[in-house]
Amino acid sequence: MAKPPSDWITLADASGILAAANIRVSSSTLGRWAREGRIQSARPGRRVYVRRSQIRAMLRPRGRAGEPDVSLPLPLESPGQEALFGDLED
Repeated sequence: MAKPPSDWITLADASGILAAANIRVSSSTLGRWAREGRIQSARPGRRVYVRRSQIRAMLRPRGRAGEPDVSLPLPLESPGQEALFGDLED
């Protein structure tokens, strides 16, 4: 039975995954992000490893800027609110 791939990959592998998606990020930039805590990392020896799932999450589209990813309920109108702007219609 084949062993499932590990979720921890090298910086070079992570850079390769991003490059395959036409996103150019160098291994040194990924290393800096790992040091800064922007991405989760582990360093059991001299090599730095990052989570494959986190790198793939960078490839998923997000909602448009300024719009929430979830639908929020609309605020209820309070009674008498129409009177606030009644003078502007003239």
